[in-house]
Amino acid sequence: MTQEKEKKRRFGRIRQLPSGQWQARYKGPDGKDHPAPTTFATERLAERYLSIVEGEITQGRWISPAAGKTTVQEWADRWYASALSRWKPKTKESYRSVLDRLIYPHLGKVKLSALKPIAVSSWVGKLSENVSASQVRQAYRLLSQVMTSAVDNDMVPVTPCRGVRLPRLPEADPRILTVQEVNKLSATCELGDRVLIFLLAYGGLRIGEALALRRRHIDVEKGRLLVAEAVTQVAGGPVIGTPKSHQRRTLTLPSFVVEEAQNLLGNLPDDEDTFLFGGRQQHTKERQQSYYGFRRRFGVAVEAAGLGDVTPHDLRATHASWVADSHGVLVAARRLGHANASITTRHYARAMDGSDDQVAAHLDMTARKTSGTQRARKIRKKAE
Repeated sequence: MTQEKEKKRRFGRIRQLPSGQWQARYKGPDGKDHPAPTTFATERLAERYLSIVEGEITQGRWISPAAGKTTVQEWADRWYASALSRWKPKTKESYRSVLDRLIYPHLGKVKLSALKPIAVSSWVGKLSENVSASQVRQAYRLLSQVMTSAVDNDMVPVTPCRGVRLPRLPEADPRILTVQEVNKLSATCELGDRVLIFLLAYGGLRIGEALALRRRHIDVEKGRLLVAEAVTQVAGGPVIGTPKSHQRRTLTLPSFVVEEAQNLLGNLPDDEDTFLFGGRQQHTKERQQSYYGFRRRFGVAVEAAGLGDVTPHDLRATHASWVADSHGVLVAARRLGHANASITTRHYARAMDGSDDQVAAHLDMTARKTSGTQRARKIRKKAE
């Protein structure tokens, strides 16, 4: 029987087995040792295999052998488990739902290495027939994250989530209210709901940020509000954590809003952990008000004010538009807690009625003034 012999090469190593066959092994980009899937009849064939693998690694086309066995669902579950600690409860719940409802039933059993752009495009098309455009786009973005992690871990050379045409989202501009409309709306509410509406419209808070406010978060003497927490609704009930994107911020409030808030504080316990908007039965530091309860009362107030279809989120967009119009989009972005001003303009701030006319008038005045100055200079030059 032939003795086992091992020979090191510039890339990888080969050895002759007692059977006379040759085995090739190499260290992959993942740092692991990988044997060839088969043995070879000659040393030359084993060396040729190593040369091919070396070329694939150099050109970025190498695929981990595990990819041929790992399914999309198996890898997505590993990715999900590895990232859990970074996500807020709402994100965990949302991602889990999208994986289970929209990705796994269609692509879960597909091998990572077998998933191609045409299959992803076909999946997007099928989803578009059954769910909304926003859900399709959310599912595609999540699959894209999963497959990008597969690329980063050398499971596949490139992501199949590329060149896929997604359904367009319907245009849905927020309703921007006037000051008079906001005041009319607030006038139909009790003190607690009135202060909450003012914080949305004149502070630009998200509803979850407002409902999480405690006595310690408001300084009535300085007229400032600290946005440090937010409540989100998940399947197991409300959860309080940091604001979206962890954007803590301090806001200065209009004096009349501070006065209304001070009136509200006068009805609450002195404990600094007391919620400004506690449960409707009693104000405590253990329970914040339910979003759904406020949403029902808000709908009644909107109807009583004769404002039509208005949502609490429209008040945040209203604030963004007011501030962007008077002080610029960068100031509006800071008050809303946006790290990027483009988010403010894309989803919230809208041009106020009449602003475009004012811009045109200003540009006309500037142009005329400039033209007049140039004409005066020409006249002076001719006189000289």
